[in-house]
Amino acid sequence: MLYFLVYLFLEVLISVNISSYLGGLMTFFEIILSAFIGVTILINFRKTLIENFTAVAYDCIDLEQFQKLNLFTLIGAILLILPGFLTDIVGILMQFTIFTTMLVNRYNVKSGKCKTNFTQTHIQKDSNVIDVEIISDSTSLK
Repeated sequence: MLYFLVYLFLEVLISVNISSYLGGLMTFFEIILSAFIGVTILINFRKTLIENFTAVAYDCIDLEQFQKLNLFTLIGAILLILPGFLTDIVGILMQFTIFTTMLVNRYNVKSGKCKTNFTQTHIQKDSNVIDVEIISDSTSLK
C-alpha cells in the first residue's frame, strides 16, 4: 500500500509539472500517442518473442532471462497504454533491451559465449565436397 501511495504521489507530481508546461491539448495528444505506441508494441510482440527465442537457441540467455525479458516488454506496453507521464517514461525504458537486460542481469550475469557461428560450422563442413558434372561425348547410350 505504501508503494502505491508513493507511486501515486510521484505520478501526480510529474504529470502536473509536465502538463502545465505542455498545455492541455498537447497532453491529450501525448496520452493518445503513447496508447497507440503501446497497442502497436502489443501487436508486434511476436517479433520480439522470436528474437528472444533465437537468443535462447544460441545460448545467449537462459530460460529465466527469456521469461523476464518478455515480461518486461509486456508490462512496458501496458504502462504505455495507461495515461500518465511517469508510466509512459517507465514503459518506454522497459522497451529498450539495454535497460531490461540490466534489470534481468542485476545479480546473475551470464558470461557464456553465444553460439553465433552455428551456420558457419555447417558451411565449413560442406566446403570439403566437390560438385562435379559429368558430360559424356557420345550421344548414344551403351
